[in-house]
Amino acid sequence: MVEEKPTISILFSDEFKVRLRTLAKRSRSIRTDLQPLLDNIGAGDFMGDRISGTGYTVLKACLKNSDIQKGKSAGYRVIYQLRGNTCIFLILIYSKSDQSDIATDRIWDIIHNFDRP
Repeated sequence: MVEEKPTISILFSDEFKVRLRTLAKRSRSIRTDLQPLLDNIGAGDFMGDRISGTGYTVLKACLKNSDIQKGKSAGYRVIYQLRGNTCIFLILIYSKSDQSDIATDRIWDIIHNFDRP
């Protein structure tokens, strides 16, 4: 008997959507670069390193930017939260060339603003 995996829903913060649109103006391949991550986390394969200090299960994944001739280290960072076994919340996306890191307080703020009615 084959065991069915639960469907995983993916939510996007408003800030994630805005930053994705902004990055897409400079990097035509960003949606193609992002798709494997979405496929993996949608299948339950959670990529990235855990970010401590937020009080939640938050991960940071590195993605290659196909528009530049450098590896993952110069690409994109995607910050996302695991919300139980069936929900992923995409918090932020940014280019490593634009921003080196994101403060845990900022991540916490985005999570709490999303959860407010």
